[in-house]
Amino acid sequence: MESLMHLLFAETFQKYQLMRLETVLVIILPCFMHSPQNNLPQDYWRNPYQTIASIPLPSGFKRTIESNGSFASWLRALPLKKNKTVFLYNGERKANQDAQFAVIDISVGKKDLQQCADAVIRLRSEYLYSQHRYNEIDFCDNNHHHYRLADHANRNEFDQYLAKIFSYCGTLSLSNQLKPVHDFKQVEAGDVLIYGGSPGHAMLVVDVAINHSGEKIYLLAQSYMPAQDIHVVINPANDNQQPWYKVSAKTTIETPEWVFKTSQLKTWP
Repeated sequence: MESLMHLLFAETFQKYQLMRLETVLVIILPCFMHSPQNNLPQDYWRNPYQTIASIPLPSGFKRTIESNGSFASWLRALPLKKNKTVFLYNGERKANQDAQFAVIDISVGKKDLQQCADAVIRLRSEYLYSQHRYNEIDFCDNNHHHYRLADHANRNEFDQYLAKIFSYCGTLSLSNQLKPVHDFKQVEAGDVLIYGGSPGHAMLVVDVAINHSGEKIYLLAQSYMPAQDIHVVINPANDNQQPWYKVSAKTTIETPEWVFKTSQLKTWP
């Protein structure tokens, strides 16, 4: 009798475990199967473009002519990652993977430092460092205290300088350091859309093109909070997820994660 009871108990327990497993699968599998990322084609995350300059233009547009050695020319040569997933400083995927068109192949670091204004500072500093223009790598904090890179700093010293700047400077200090562009139609690669505040945001114009009618378009790149890969953003107004923004009579610019006013365009002194 005791063996029969044990057998009946074992069968009942197995059926109970099976029922629990079936319940879990009923709940979990639909969520997994209907996940937006799982419904995407396999090549969705593949980026076929090698640099900013290789991002295709809309029909009828040509990139503006930029001089060799200029910031605009340097930005066009920025390499892009083959995969367009945006990762955070800690190696995790960013929750919002719908904002980017392509990811710039430049390190984000392993600390939560290289956020929006810091990404702008990073790209500007990398350009000046590549030109050996050390004395121009000069940023100030909210108390107007300047931090200038030492002349002929090596790469390790440069990286340490950037980490310090990322800690001391932000959208407000950078906005105060830049000078306004009073006519948005004059936008150029290297200009900055910036709202200084807490929170604030900053995005860098990384390319500009024009057509025969004088219409102008531009690309924007950003980092965000928390610190993450710098990426070229899509234009949410375009149904086909293309990245180009058009200069128009509108006074607002809607980006995937921020809305700017055209009066918030600034450039380097």
